[in-house]
Amino acid sequence: MRAQLSLALLSSSLSVSAVNVSVSSTPPGTSQNLLSTLLSFSIEQDRWPDWTGIDRRNQFTFNALDNYAQLTGTPSKIRVGADSEDHTTWSPTVTINSDSFPPPNSVTPYPEATQIVVGDGYYQLSKFLLPGTHMTWGVNLGLDNVTNAVNMAKSIVKAFGASAVKAAGVTLDMIEIGNEADLYKNNGLRPSNWTVQQYVVDWESLAGPVSEAAGLRRGGVTFQGAAFAGTGFTPRQIFDLGILDGTPGKLITTISQHRYSGAFCSGGDFALSSFMSKASVRSNLTLWLPDIAASKQHGLRYILGETGSIACHGAPGVSNTAGAALWVIDYALQAATLGIEETFFHEGIGYKYNFFQPISLNRSVVDGSPLDPPQPPHVMPSYYAGIVINTLIGQTGSAKIVELVVPDDNVSGYAVYEKNVLKRAVFVNFHAWLLSSTGTRPSVHLDLSFTSGSGVKNATAKRLVIQHADDTQNLTFGGQSYETSDARAGGKITQESVDISKGLDLLATEAVLLSF
Repeated sequence: MRAQLSLALLSSSLSVSAVNVSVSSTPPGTSQNLLSTLLSFSIEQDRWPDWTGIDRRNQFTFNALDNYAQLTGTPSKIRVGADSEDHTTWSPTVTINSDSFPPPNSVTPYPEATQIVVGDGYYQLSKFLLPGTHMTWGVNLGLDNVTNAVNMAKSIVKAFGASAVKAAGVTLDMIEIGNEADLYKNNGLRPSNWTVQQYVVDWESLAGPVSEAAGLRRGGVTFQGAAFAGTGFTPRQIFDLGILDGTPGKLITTISQHRYSGAFCSGGDFALSSFMSKASVRSNLTLWLPDIAASKQHGLRYILGETGSIACHGAPGVSNTAGAALWVIDYALQAATLGIEETFFHEGIGYKYNFFQPISLNRSVVDGSPLDPPQPPHVMPSYYAGIVINTLIGQTGSAKIVELVVPDDNVSGYAVYEKNVLKRAVFVNFHAWLLSSTGTRPSVHLDLSFTSGSGVKNATAKRLVIQHADDTQNLTFGGQSYETSDARAGGKITQESVDISKGLDLLATEAVLLSF
């Protein structure tokens, strides 16, 4: 049985064009599993204690993550590592951590540490995460020092065997050796002629001793492989070079790649209206289809182990805006339809693309200018994308997703099924309505017309309401705001009853979630 969903597109001049979208009442063969942990997080390793707290948990972090977990019944997974993964050493004389930072500047108001020295207490701070959280921890490959890599791994495993971490119900799933090794030849960690063949040799030389010292095994803690930044090194290449055949390589269970849609490392201008693009989301993600297929052929999970809008902590006026929230929704859900099981959005203290800032900030994330008084912990626009995504996923743990073919350059849509029944759908209108926009705000009319026998006559709708794409605050979802002092939802839930025969309108720069 198939249902027909009709959309009528209203332009700002009120000319109407009909757009027909077919929605199956049962999940099509192309549907993909929609994991409860699709929306997960990668944390920059240098300031990990700021996220967790030291003497007691960071309640803002806990609340922000708990809001998500309540929607799906499962906490987001956490990967700790990234660039500072390859600048970390372990010391028996350090209790938690000691970091060295370069001075901030207008492009990078919150730079990463150039040196991080950690002790056993550093990893044990994992106890402050939500019960049920699963983690991946990074180990230094850049230093090319077996002793340090072994010491880090042993300290990580020791932490998750500690009574406090075990009692907290936080689990270590994987260890990742090295972050974006394909860039080592550019950042000074290896010679300029560094090759993928040399990478495999170096990885194996550390992974072997690490796996033995840390007691890694199938069915227990395993390796997360690759963690490449671009296409210079690929999973297919390291498979062909036999990385999976060696003893440590047989412990690789997940392949991770990293993806951003641009880079702000040296500054630059990025147009938000160009970034809010249905076409660019798809071209950015379909690039990985050969690696996804190759990974699955080898029985490996495939994830984006680090991702976000624009690399080097995000771009002002783009990554920190409401428009980016719409991008996150489409990007994460599009990834799921391609067989990417999880998307780990990268976070760091003071980064522009964060979903939330867990501590007070004394300088602007946009240009580094002083903030007096400091800005308290707060959610950023992209946080709302997580609320929408996890509401769409639901709590069964067995949802399936399919993209709806919406022949409109600005509108994307997805349908979600539970127990072979259509349950929810989400539509995103990427048309950028800016502070500088004039005239009548355009809208798309969703005229829902289902075929006889579908049984769908009514639905409820929750909207992600955004005033302007370049706003950095004052969003709501279903009438509620998370821009509160404790990250908990404020305001009364608002949802609309939708008469399918009449449809509903979707404004430019807005998303709507329908429950059938």
